[in-house]
Amino acid sequence: MTTSTDPSCTAFLGARRVAFGSYAAVAQALSSLGLSGGGELLVFDDATGAQVDHPWPPGYPATPSAAAAEPVAAAAPQVGRPRMGVVAREVTLLPRHWEWLAQQPGGASAALRRLVEEARRTHAERDGWRQAKERAYRFMSAIAGGFAGFEEASRALFGQDAEAFARSIADWPPDVQSHLAWLARNAFAPEAAAPSA
Repeated sequence: MTTSTDPSCTAFLGARRVAFGSYAAVAQALSSLGLSGGGELLVFDDATGAQVDHPWPPGYPATPSAAAAEPVAAAAPQVGRPRMGVVAREVTLLPRHWEWLAQQPGGASAALRRLVEEARRTHAERDGWRQAKERAYRFMSAIAGGFAGFEEASRALFGQDAEAFARSIADWPPDVQSHLAWLARNAFAPEAAAPSA
């Protein structure tokens, strides 16, 4: 599997992995194999485990390297607050929440940013497990929903039972097993993944 920071994907023809890597590399590999989509060809995004349409439109997804290659005009110095990529969205809170936020240093926006950053740090490990489970489940449902042991594997995945998960997928096609194990590599808490004594 790829370790690049560019978006990557993996293509399966039935239960056989036929290409993986950057979107451009996979598109080129599929083209050289004469595979243009449809039928048993399934392509999955490696970051989310979600199935993606193929062929995808030119420039999809926008990769960091492609964005960096585009010429950028020199920006004129600007006066005022530096641009931080802030996005405005609606937030609905109870009056007591707004009152508390209004009393915080920097106001409501600054307090919310601090709270979100603190929660991200505090729950990073748990969020990582959840995201890995969701990524593995998306792939598993699309490609292995009809396989024997699918229900057991799903229960084991969300039930933090790494051993039962491995047993449930043991008879699945090797490429599906391998990719699923890679997607689920961070899905289990360390104590759940450790063999029992």
